[in-house]
Formats: sequence, structure tokens, C-alpha cells
Amino acid sequence: MTQTPATRAALPTRAERLNRLPFGREHTKLLVGSGIGWALDAMDVGLISYVMTALASEWNLGNTQLSWIGSIGFVGMMIGASVGGLLADRLGRRNVFALTLLVYGVATGAAALSTGVAMLIVLRFVVGLGLGAELPVASTLVSEFAPQRIRGRMVVWLESFWAIGWIMAALLGYFLVPHSPAGWPGWRWALLVGVVPTLYALVVRHGLPESVRFLESKKRLAEAERSVREFERRSGVEPQVDFDIAVEQTPASVEADDKPASVFSPEFRVRTIALWAVWFFVNLSYYGAFTWLPTLLFRSGHSLVRSFEFTLIITFAQLPGYLVAGWVIEKWGRRATLAVFLLASGIAAAFYGLQSTPAGIIVAGCALSFFNLGAWGALYAIGPEIYPTSMRGAGTGAAAAAGRVAGVIAPLLVPLLLTGGGNPLVFGVFAVSFVIAAGSALALPERRNQNMVE
Repeated sequence: MTQTPATRAALPTRAERLNRLPFGREHTKLLVGSGIGWALDAMDVGLISYVMTALASEWNLGNTQLSWIGSIGFVGMMIGASVGGLLADRLGRRNVFALTLLVYGVATGAAALSTGVAMLIVLRFVVGLGLGAELPVASTLVSEFAPQRIRGRMVVWLESFWAIGWIMAALLGYFLVPHSPAGWPGWRWALLVGVVPTLYALVVRHGLPESVRFLESKKRLAEAERSVREFERRSGVEPQVDFDIAVEQTPASVEADDKPASVFSPEFRVRTIALWAVWFFVNLSYYGAFTWLPTLLFRSGHSLVRSFEFTLIITFAQLPGYLVAGWVIEKWGRRATLAVFLLASGIAAAFYGLQSTPAGIIVAGCALSFFNLGAWGALYAIGPEIYPTSMRGAGTGAAAAAGRVAGVIAPLLVPLLLTGGGNPLVFGVFAVSFVIAAGSALALPERRNQNMVE
């Protein structure tokens, strides 16, 4: 059958069919499957803060050396996010997702065998390549399958797996890092756990679907149709169109020749600058605060175990932050949710910098954790919605890369701020960064309950 404009208009597109589906088993499989990879990513990023604290004692390292151990991973993440996004638009979301798990799993396991600072720094850079590429690719994959009415909520649910991974890191830090099982330092055992993503890469490669929108953009229409039908079947919906007829349906966006050249094309320039600004200042504040948190507590006079205990409690506040953000994002919208949570993060950061008592540290730290991670959920929901399929991976990856620049700067900046004004100055700077990010969020387009840009 030859497809005509009239035929195309009479048939719902594959994107429309996905949008109409109820949340079903295939959505759960995708969300949990991607979320496990996300949690493993978070566990790896979170572990380094505990490893830094242990190495400060075991290897007698100064703040400068610790800063480089904390920062070098973000150099890799900056490169990985940019390259990973580009590859995802060419090779597919699922393939690149699996590759990133493989890269950072192997490198993290190897880092457990580090014989000195130089070796650890090199391996942490390689770890960063995988970590940086994974997050924007996974969020893009979930966004492209999520029904329109709950798309933002599904991405926040995905991002909530970050809290699970960070809690896993905190538990490893609390129960394993301060000890020496079988005569081997606990931090080495903790890093060795990072080999798990290597095995999980096989699950991702063979267990998760490839993005329908990506398959359509490459004109692999039969594969795209089979994927949609699987989602329909698992959601209790029978396809209304013959398979062969449906396969011939090529989206108009794929046939068009006027696709934007880059994220800085006139149509996307303002949103790109705003998104990069939010990513930059959120990363500066988040990684500056949470990478150094156990070490700052330790060097403020708390024992290693006590510092990890405080950090573990503060980390648990991430989960309710995600839950609240996931609820309001489909009521307030992405832009309002992001701006409110960022502004509240700034207030919490300023409050934390003034605390010295255990109760004050925990209350302010939990508030910072709650609002900051809720903001992260909203931020990941926005990115994939505002770029077309042909450049969605590149757009989200480039924004993440801009943020990782701040991730490199933040751990290096903390020692300088500590020297200049102690904790009040450190967290005062982070508070201002959150406020700037909140203002930048208001320049982003609102896509609540709208189709993704095609």
C-alpha cells in the first residue's frame, strides 16, 4: 500500500499510540531496568566521597590531592556526556546505555587495585566517561516511551533511583569503608562492588527496548512498529491497524529536510543557554556540597564513623524529595517545580553553612538533600522534551556536559572557600548558585502534557 498524506492523517502515529497507553508492565520493565543502571551510577559517584575521606587518613592526603580525586571524574563525565549524547543519536539509546555501564563498571573495579594517587586519578577519569554518558541517554530513553500525561513523573521516578544508589553508597561508606575485611582496606572492597554494572550491561543490551522515535529517525520502521505493539500488548491494548500498513507510516518529521542544524539554531538558542545555565549552577552546588560533605564533617572534629552516620541520615531525605517532585511536576509544570525546588535548595544551603550542632547539621542537611534532589528530577524531565528526536541525545548530553564543567570546578573550589571563610562561605556560594539556577529555569519552555518536540 502506498502511503498518502490522507492515509497518514487517518492513522494515529506511533508516538500518539504510545501517548495514549496506560502505565503497564512494559513501562515498569523499562523504568526499573533503566533505574537500576541509574542507581549503580549514583552508587559509584557517591562512593568517591567516602573513599576520599578514608584516603585522607590512610594515605595522608591533603585537600589539593583530594580535590583532584573528586574532580577528575567530572572531567571524564563532561566528555562522556557530550560524546555519549552524540553516539545515542547515531547508534541508539539502548546500545550506548549498555556501553556506558560496561566502561564505568570495569574502570571502577580496576580502581579498587590502585597503588597510588596517580593510578586512582587515571581510572576515575575513565569511570567518569561512562558515568557522564549514561545519565542523559537513560533519561532520553525513558522520556521517549513515557505516555505524555505522566512523562515528567516517569523521569522523576527514574531520577529517584539516584537516591537508592546514593543510599547504597552511604551504607557501603558507613558499614564497609571504615573497616578492613580480610585485611584489605574497606574502601577497596567498596570500589570492587562497582564491577556490578559490567554484568548489568548485558541485561540492558538484551532486556530493554530501543527507542521507537530513534528507530523511526533511522527509518527502521518495522522494528519501531514491533516495539509499539509490544507496549500495547503489555498494556492490554489491541493494535487497531494492520502491521504492514502501520509499518509504511513514516513520521513527517523524518521526511522533512528542514531539521535544525544544532542546539544553537535560532529556534533552540534561548532554551539551550537557559538549560546549560541551570545544569552548570546545579552541578556546582550539588557536587561541591555532597562530594565534600563527609570530609568536611570529619575535619570539623567528628569521627569517621560519625561523619558517615550524619551523611547517611541526610542521604535518606533524597527519597521524599523525589516523591514530592514527582507528584507536583504534573500539577505545577516542569518549570515551576524546578524553580521552586532550586530556590528552596538555596535557602537550605545558606542555613546549613551556619550550623555547628549535630541537630542543626542533620536538619539543614536533610532540607538541602530533599529540595536539591527534587530539583534534579525536574531538570532531567525537562531536557529531553525540548529537543527533536534527531538531536535529543546531543541536546541533553551537551547540557549535561556543561554541568560537568561545574562538577570539575566545585571540588577544587571548596578548599579555597574554606580557607577564605569556612563553611559559611562555602555554602553561601552554593546558595547563590542555586538562586541563579532558579532564575535560569524560568527561561525554559513549559512542556507539561504536550507532545515531545519532533
